[in-house]
Amino acid sequence: MRVEFLVRPLLPLFVTFVLAGCASLVGGVPPPSLERAEAFARRGETAAAAAEFERLAAQNPPGPAWDLRLRAARAWLAAGRPGDARRVLAAADAEVAAGYAPSASQRLLRELARIDLVASEGQPQAAWAQLGAVAEPTEAALREVYLELRQRLAFATARPIDGIRAEIARESLAPTPEIRSRLRRELFAQLRSASERGVKLDPAAAGRDSVLRGWLELGPLAALAAERGGVAPALASWRARYPSHPASELVRAELPIATGNAAREAGTHVAVLLPLSGRAAAAAAQIRDGLLAALFSEPESGRPELRFYDTEQLGVAAALDEARRAGANFVIGPLLREEVIAAADAATGGVEMLALNYLPAERPTPAGLFQYALSPEDDARLAARRVLADGHRRGVALVPEGDWGARVLAAFRDELQRGGGVLLSSAQYAPGSNDYSAAIQDVLRLSDSRARERRLENLLGTTLEFLPRRRGDIDFLFAPAPAATARLLRPQIRFHYGGDIPAYATSDAYEPGLTANQDLEGVIFPDMPWVLSGGPAVERLRAATQAAFGEAARARGKLYAFGHDAWLLAAALRARGASDVTAIVVDGATGRITLDADGRSRRELEWAQIRNGTPRLLAGTPD
Repeated sequence: MRVEFLVRPLLPLFVTFVLAGCASLVGGVPPPSLERAEAFARRGETAAAAAEFERLAAQNPPGPAWDLRLRAARAWLAAGRPGDARRVLAAADAEVAAGYAPSASQRLLRELARIDLVASEGQPQAAWAQLGAVAEPTEAALREVYLELRQRLAFATARPIDGIRAEIARESLAPTPEIRSRLRRELFAQLRSASERGVKLDPAAAGRDSVLRGWLELGPLAALAAERGGVAPALASWRARYPSHPASELVRAELPIATGNAAREAGTHVAVLLPLSGRAAAAAAQIRDGLLAALFSEPESGRPELRFYDTEQLGVAAALDEARRAGANFVIGPLLREEVIAAADAATGGVEMLALNYLPAERPTPAGLFQYALSPEDDARLAARRVLADGHRRGVALVPEGDWGARVLAAFRDELQRGGGVLLSSAQYAPGSNDYSAAIQDVLRLSDSRARERRLENLLGTTLEFLPRRRGDIDFLFAPAPAATARLLRPQIRFHYGGDIPAYATSDAYEPGLTANQDLEGVIFPDMPWVLSGGPAVERLRAATQAAFGEAARARGKLYAFGHDAWLLAAALRARGASDVTAIVVDGATGRITLDADGRSRRELEWAQIRNGTPRLLAGTPD
């Protein structure tokens, strides 16, 4: 089987390194043919260079001739003519047989050329094994030749991490910025080619090495850009993650993207405040990528400039101050609730802000501050409205212990009572447990049924056959829970005779793509269009996401859609002029978004019921 081998792009660099061994040419001054050979090599005319080196070797004594033949062999290999390279190397070996004793450096160069020949003849794996037996030299010129070969062999044998590390080592030897730039372009091309050939470039394998991880992420992006374009959001995301990466300038040159309108007013931009490092970095990354996807779906002429500020590193107050000084005319973020409180304390300074979380209910909203969030309390209010719209008035709730469960329960109860419903009782369970029997029996009053049994047995003086009965005045059961808990909770409710009660949950209960969702059979829940359905806007976003992120598109979840819609909502706020914010309506991937008079978002979601493990859309989302 023929294996295609990468062409050697840096033959002139090799020529420079080996030239030091040719100081004893006839007459002490390089003849014109040597100048021509080197000129051919610099222009990439490697076959012509090889022929010149060979003719020059024939005019020189064994020592200089040996060096020239090695250079000729290298040039023939670069020209894709391994047969000629083998012939030249055989001539060099003949000189050794005739009595010439090459130096240690010459022997090493001969060995590297021989390994290169093995690879060029279609055996890169064998060549890699042979190179592994060669100790890495310490002399800079020889080390460069060794590392260049190691880099090419690594990519030829699907070892991208070894190839990247070889290039990084070569950069430490490069004497000028121009050579370092050339090395990075070479690595960039190798990574793109590797991705196009299907070589796995796994960023997780880089561990905490951000330079290595950045290169591994860049390869598939370069391949996608070459194949079909549309990767601007992913490239902008890469730049935001790796602002000081060695490839940053190369990416700007090789894969240019327009991040804003060239005709915009100088010094103005939209600032995005996110915790891009620290404990919330993964969530912030999804939101950032969604923002970028929405930004690049707009016409280039209308895009504002977008700048990211890391609130984990800067702090909210300092990030706001820096954004204002740099000319920000709108702010998106911050994300965490404590950050939003800090932003409200700092005041907007005349720059409007779309916070990505809610202030506490008792906290007044400063002028110019708008709030958008994926709130479980909002889900609970929607669930209460759905319960009432479905004709149910009396029910019970089962919630996890802790702040989350208390907030969700309070929101549900408040909305239910506003609509004329009654929450008969509620019970809490420990979310870390796998057995929720006590809470279920409590809320369904199975313990009352068993107490009646014991009283009858005592009265009659005999043991009765008994089937427990739950309370009969329940129209519905509200059981919000994270997905993993919900999948354990629902079967236990059925076991305790509650399977026929209409069951409602929040969007947290459903996790797409799992066969275990069969355990949620019958549960009714709200969720965003990004999860449940399509529609033209969502389908366009899915197509753009696939184009931008390739295989990684499948990992873009709810926070990605949240970031996308945050940009749409911010754009609507920026464009509203003197209009009231309550007139804004955004039909987005997270639902239909509106704002109340206080600038707080409200979302209308779609509704589904789990049937045979699959969510089936329900008609009639309540107003």
